[in-house]
Amino acid sequence: MPRRRANDPRKTPRQSRSRDTYDAVLEATARILETKGLEAANTNAIAERAGISVGSLYQYFPGKQAIFAELIRRSDAATAEGLATLVAATAGQDLATRLRALVHAAVAQQFARPRLARTLEYLEAALGADEALVAADERIVASVEALLRAHGHELAGPPTKVVARDMLWIAKGMIDGASFVGETDPAQVEARVVGALLGYLGVRGAGSGRAPDARGARTVRARSG
Repeated sequence: MPRRRANDPRKTPRQSRSRDTYDAVLEATARILETKGLEAANTNAIAERAGISVGSLYQYFPGKQAIFAELIRRSDAATAEGLATLVAATAGQDLATRLRALVHAAVAQQFARPRLARTLEYLEAALGADEALVAADERIVASVEALLRAHGHELAGPPTKVVARDMLWIAKGMIDGASFVGETDPAQVEARVVGALLGYLGVRGAGSGRAPDARGARTVRARSG
């Protein structure tokens, strides 16, 4: 039996009622993180928001960091699954169209709950990776690499794992930055990210992926809470 880590749940729910309680704890934590911030996310506040006792919370999690870690695992696993599904669903389409689909999904995810997304990214860096996160990351990179291999003849260089990771970091950096400064037009962000990716890959004649006029990127505040 594998050794339990400090940030693992105490137990995995099997019955429907237990799963509902478990999910309620995770969603309560997410709501507090995105509305009140990390400092407010203690076990008492989480239990109150979830509508359960602190004792019930501790039946599933040894502390708040274990809850944070489980939120991160779920988020990364959902990203990996969604990306793999999109890569498979867009097979046979041109590269620019496929990239637009992937970027659209990434932007939609970030803009749906931006403060939560940024907080989970911070927590992931602070808590460190475990086997589940490493597996999700490897699956994400493999999906992008598979997409690139299908279009290898269109690229300026070989479709390697390094290139796949570079693309993920380019997209992540641009999307995170746009969210952080409060941009309000996801379509503008998507167009710029796709243009940057196509440019990095050396793809020519993909005008639909060009970045729009910079004046189209409307910033509403210097920092986002």
